[in-house]
Parts: sequence; C-alpha cells; structure tokens
Amino acid sequence: MPCKKHRKRRILLWLLTALLLTLGSLLIYFAIIAIDHPPRVTDQAYLKTERKELGQDTYGFGNNWLRRSESGLWEAYIEGNPFERGVAFGQLTRELLYYQETTFIEQIRELVPSESYLKVLKYFIAFFNRNLDKNIPEEYREEIYGTSFACSPEYDFIGSGYQRQLNYHAAHDIGHALQELNLVACTSFSVWDSRSGDSSLLLGRNFDFYMGEKFAENKIVCFVNPSRGYKFMMITWPDLIGVVSGMNEKGLTVTINASKSSIPRQAATPVTILAREILQYAANIEDAYKISGKRRLFVSESIMVGSAIDHKTAIIEKSPDNSGLFYSGTDRIICTNHFQGDAFANDEINLGNIRGSDSYMRFKRVEELIDRAGKLEIGDVAAVLRDQRTLGDKDAGMGNQQAVNQLIAHHSVIFKPDSLQVWVSTAPWQLGKYVAYDLRKVFNLNLRDVQTRREICTPFLTLPADTFLNTAAYSDYRRYQLMTAQLRQFKKQHQALPDGFTAQYIDSNPMLYLTYVHLGEYYNEIKAFDKAFGYYSEALGRILPGKDEEARLRKVADELYKKSSHADPRN
Repeated sequence: MPCKKHRKRRILLWLLTALLLTLGSLLIYFAIIAIDHPPRVTDQAYLKTERKELGQDTYGFGNNWLRRSESGLWEAYIEGNPFERGVAFGQLTRELLYYQETTFIEQIRELVPSESYLKVLKYFIAFFNRNLDKNIPEEYREEIYGTSFACSPEYDFIGSGYQRQLNYHAAHDIGHALQELNLVACTSFSVWDSRSGDSSLLLGRNFDFYMGEKFAENKIVCFVNPSRGYKFMMITWPDLIGVVSGMNEKGLTVTINASKSSIPRQAATPVTILAREILQYAANIEDAYKISGKRRLFVSESIMVGSAIDHKTAIIEKSPDNSGLFYSGTDRIICTNHFQGDAFANDEINLGNIRGSDSYMRFKRVEELIDRAGKLEIGDVAAVLRDQRTLGDKDAGMGNQQAVNQLIAHHSVIFKPDSLQVWVSTAPWQLGKYVAYDLRKVFNLNLRDVQTRREICTPFLTLPADTFLNTAAYSDYRRYQLMTAQLRQFKKQHQALPDGFTAQYIDSNPMLYLTYVHLGEYYNEIKAFDKAFGYYSEALGRILPGKDEEARLRKVADELYKKSSHADPRN
C-alpha cells in the first residue's frame, strides 16, 4: 500500500514538473516571439529634424509638409528613404496619430467591452502576428519604425510604438479572423472605351471599412516621392503607410476588396502592404501580378488594378493558398466581395459567399446602374458610388448592405489614370463634394506654395455634394444613428425605453431590417421574449443582405419563439 501511494506521488510530481516545464517553455517562447525587433537603421540623424509650423493647420518637416485643406481633407507630401519617410509622416501627424490610436482603441473597447477578454485578445494577436515582421519587406518595416517614434507612450501597455504600428497594419486582415470573418463590404468598378464618355479609363470605389465616425475624421490625401520606385498618391490615415486606395505617376491604380476567407492560422503579409508595394513598383498589370506572386496573404482579397499603359482594369484574386488574374473580357469590370475568375470557380468558400452574402446582389446592382448610364462620365461614376437603392431600384432602408452606398464609407475615390486625375470624397462618407487633384501639378509644388495656403486641388473639377444632404431623409438617418447608439446603452444598462422611443426609432428608418433587429436585441436582453420575437419576425419581412443573415435571424427567432408565450407548453 505505501508503495502504491509512493508511486502515485511520483507520477503526480512527474506530471506537475512536466506541466511547469511546458508552461515555462511556452512563456519563454512567447517572450521570444513577442519581443520588440525593430529593424536596424544605422543613420537616425533625421530624428533631429524639427517640425515647423508654417501656418494654421500647416506644418513642414524638412521638405515634407502637411496641411488641412478648405475641404476638411488633410493633404501631405512625403519624400526620402524609408526611414526618413516614416519619421516625416509620424512627426507631421503626431497629434492626429494620437487621436487615431485613441479612437481605434475606444472602438475596440466598444466591440469587446470585457477587460478580461481584451487581455486574452492582446496575447492572441501577439501570438497570431508572431511572424508578421518576417512577412513585411524591410523597406516598409523601416518606414513603420520611423513613424513609431511619434507614438504616444500612453499606450505602451499594449506594446511598444513599433509593435503597435506593425500590428495596426494587419487590422484589416485580423478583422476577418476575429469577427467570424465579417467583411468590409467595399465596392469598386471600372469602365473604358465604349463604356466611357470620352473613351478614357475611369475607376470608382467605396472603401467601406467602418471603425466608427471618429476613425474617418482625419483622412489624409498623401503624395509620396520615394527614393526608389514611382511617385504615387494614396488615401490613408495617420498610422497607415500601407495602401487601400491609390494611383502612381504611371497611371496605375490599386484598390482592395475583402473576400470570404477560411480561418487563418497565423499572420502573413498584410494586404495593405502588398497593395503599397504594387503601387510603388508596378507600371502595368503584368508588373502588379508578378509582385503579388511574391507575397502570401493570410486572408482572401481582390486587388483591382487599373492601368493607363494597358488602358484597362483587371482584378488580382488572391487567397492564402491560391491566386489568379481576372479580366472581364468587356469594357467594364466590377468588384464587390467575391471572386470571379477560373482560379476560384470551384472554391467552396467562394461559392458559399456568392450564395449567402450581399456581395453578388451588390454586384448586380452596379451592373444595372452602369447599363442604365450607358457611357459614364465622372459625374456618373459618383452617382453610382452614392446610390442607396438595391437591385431593381428597391428601397431596402438606409444603410442596407446590398446597396452600393451603405452610408459607412471611410472614403470614396474616382480615378482617371490617363490624365493622372483623382477625385476624393469629403465628409460625410461619399455625400460631400469630391475634391479633384492633378498628380502632375501636386508633385511640382514646393514648401512656399504650401505656406501661402494655396489650395493644391483643382477647384474647377470639383464634383458638388450629394443633394441627399439637404433632404428630410438625411436628417432621419442621422436620427436613426443617434437613437441606435442610445438603444445600445439602454440595452447595456437594462434601462426601460423612454415613452415614444420605439415608434420614433422605427419612423427614422422603417425599411431597414436592422431597425427591427436592434429592437429585438434590446427586448431579448431584458427577457421580454414576446416583443423580441415580434421584432425579429418584422426584420425577416424586410430585404435582407443575404441568405446567411436570413439563416442567422431565423435561428434567433426560433429560439425566441420557444421562450415566448406563443410556444406550445406541451412541446
């Protein structure tokens, strides 16, 4: 008997030792992979350069500058080697950078209110991104490192400035992994030759990446003159040196659209970094496709490439395990959030996405609008990008995912590569005026031009604001947004709704299914299951984004029915 007890103790001790060794090894491994490994930049003299205030909301840093336009858009010019570009971008935007990071973290806290889960999330992202730096070209790591010197130490509890900046560049991609692969539902299209009013190549795109309205407040139209590669412009924000929308001096444009992905195992190259590399080093579609072949993504993405040299547009379709180059075979091409080429013709994830999401219906709506317009001019492109109806001109409510304009766009942009012209939307979303820029003009500006507060845009090409801004419907939508935020707070605090709130809320956006889903969520939270079931049933009677969302809502409605007084107690 004593021998058996002794043996059990030894086994338990052995198991405990093995467990401690395993945990210790994991901690050591985690410390190694999560440690800060910035690139080695031997010459950091540029850090001694001082930022100069040249006027109201106008700054200089060496030959670089940042200014706020009368349109509300920030405009920047950045030049030099990678580290110098990063330092200049960071120092010029340091207040904006702090505001952007604060806004981003606030939004994450709203999406993930649990402090304990946030801590777990922090370590998950650190582990998930353990090889992120190995998948980013050294040039861009140096640029990110230069920017990181402007980061506030206030958020060092998350990681060093460099670590944070590196991880923020994968935010678009990580969003696929952490939100059950929910998509940022961007829309883009291009026409040329017989589909274009003057036969020139035209491209339009909505970038529907939504992290709250504060996140989109400080859009930057950035003009970059790198020491290597082509000059280019991009629409960005203070902590992003990657590209989501841009055009280079060769008339090559790049825009990205997310697609449905399998769950990634670890980080690879962020798509914004690949898009940046294409924009900086590709002169035509063939160049762009070759560059894309050098990088492995960890999510699925469509990269739409317009080319003045080729006088057409193509889509690079890329998943973690496959890629292809899609040409439409006509004088137009449309890109939403599914793949169209032969490389993914039998891909089950892509086929499921086409069947179940809003992507295909939005694609068909763009097709319908282009066909109706015939030959598109710049104003027609803007009209398509601002369209709020769904296929067949149906009213699905303001903000429906089937619409081209979902009233959430970070920015909207129109490119005319043949003449190196670009139009960038102003707030709110794509409803404000589109400000026009001529790349040839901007790249010939100097600090004196900027200091005299001359507008660098081309005013006579400005597209006017959408007339929707002056309607009662726009006021209703703003009221809907405000009341939705209030409803979330009432739900969170289990508060009773004020008298008349429900009727006013429905009246603000009666055709949108989400109006009723939000009410259903509130009543489900306070365990008023009859009312919750009624609102979910009402939502199911509206135009839904797709079959996946319909299945999700039906599942919730069925569960609520079982809890409600409608259910047969004998079952």
